[in-house]
Amino acid sequence: MSVVNKAKRKDKCENCTKQCNKKQSDDDGTNSPPERDEANGQVPEGSALLLSACLSCDGCLSEEESLKISEQSLEQVERVLALNKKCDVSKHKVLVASVCPQSLPFFAVKFGVDVSEAAHKLCGFLKSLGVQYVFDTTLAAGFSILESQKEFIQRFRRRHHDSTALPMFTSSCPGWIRYSEHVLGSLVTPHICTARSPQQIMGCLVKDYFSKQQKLSPGSVYHVLVAPCFDKKLEAVREEFYNGLLESRDVDCVLTSGELYDLMERRKVSVEELDSVPLDHVLGEAGDAALVRHEGRGSEGFLEHVFKRSAKELFGLDVHEVTYKSLRNRDFQEVTLERDGETLLQFAAVYGFRNIQTLVHRMRKGRVPYQLVEVLSCPGGCLSGRGQAESDAGGRADKDLVQQMEEAYSSLPVSLPEVNPALHTLYQDWLQGHDSPQVAALLHTQYRSRSHTQPPHMQW
Repeated sequence: MSVVNKAKRKDKCENCTKQCNKKQSDDDGTNSPPERDEANGQVPEGSALLLSACLSCDGCLSEEESLKISEQSLEQVERVLALNKKCDVSKHKVLVASVCPQSLPFFAVKFGVDVSEAAHKLCGFLKSLGVQYVFDTTLAAGFSILESQKEFIQRFRRRHHDSTALPMFTSSCPGWIRYSEHVLGSLVTPHICTARSPQQIMGCLVKDYFSKQQKLSPGSVYHVLVAPCFDKKLEAVREEFYNGLLESRDVDCVLTSGELYDLMERRKVSVEELDSVPLDHVLGEAGDAALVRHEGRGSEGFLEHVFKRSAKELFGLDVHEVTYKSLRNRDFQEVTLERDGETLLQFAAVYGFRNIQTLVHRMRKGRVPYQLVEVLSCPGGCLSGRGQAESDAGGRADKDLVQQMEEAYSSLPVSLPEVNPALHTLYQDWLQGHDSPQVAALLHTQYRSRSHTQPPHMQW
């Protein structure tokens, strides 16, 4: 790697540079830590960096990726809004905003209101800017959960003749996906669930289903997604989520919760003066779209939903409450299904870079007993995304803010995607059934090893 690129990394992230240098020394054999430290997950203090920060530094992004990421900005959204005011109406972009449910607790805390009122205030602000439609992405998450459930059961049933069937790793976290593809490669990629993340399913809902309902071309719709995590920007610019024929991305721009809140502060917006505007329905129904959440710890609850569905379908057991057992820490937990002393299912939730490293080390050693692992790169899960939870000091999550967001998020009622009538309607009207070619094309994708492009400092 060139001296210039090393300098870029240093300017971008001092901790990342130290870690890269340490790893380069390790590769030379000059500073190799004891294997037991790695096996126990005792990573030296110099490596206490966020996975997302490590993989999105200038040393790991190509020039093309950096250019695409630069377009994922407030300035780009403001440019589209400004053009709408100047150009002919026939050339206007219809702006659609989709808000992740994990972003809403951030605004609830900042606004000093409950989550539902925060959603209405945020909707009012976005529409005051010129956004025509505002959705939340819970419906898309429901699709992702249902498809993940179905895929796990299929993998479990073929586990004896397919060595890559299990364990299955969840695919909703773009930081984890990037790490898997660029660093871990074929060790992990065949095990990643092919269900698209809620973000990208929402992109298909907006650009394919909703645009058709509104008699709009996908290219005339500009889709903004509000998320708690910077890594969602990397996901939005993946090549498989771009339609070259229509010159349209499923998600045109990702803004973090923090970026949007900064815009409000810059414009000196008073929460009290904002109109409370109900969110819109993807199906076009009238009335307020009720806010709900899925089961889980501040994320979409893939583990819990897959666990309960699998227990029922594979073993005929009803699980009403999932009990987590902490192993190394709160971010490395496991869940077990037993019957007559026999372990039937063993799942794990692994959050944060250090715990992911421990998991990968065990996998290399062939010591992963789990059939499914829910992996998230942010310690604490999606609510702790550095696009909304980073402290003013930088680099660390604001623990008080995260706690308040967790309390706000848990106040939302839990809804099961299996009983959501909107999902059943869309499976039939939009996708032509649960096992149709449209489901495979719009709700699934493939992950592959990209480690041949892996920069030298990432040879882990």
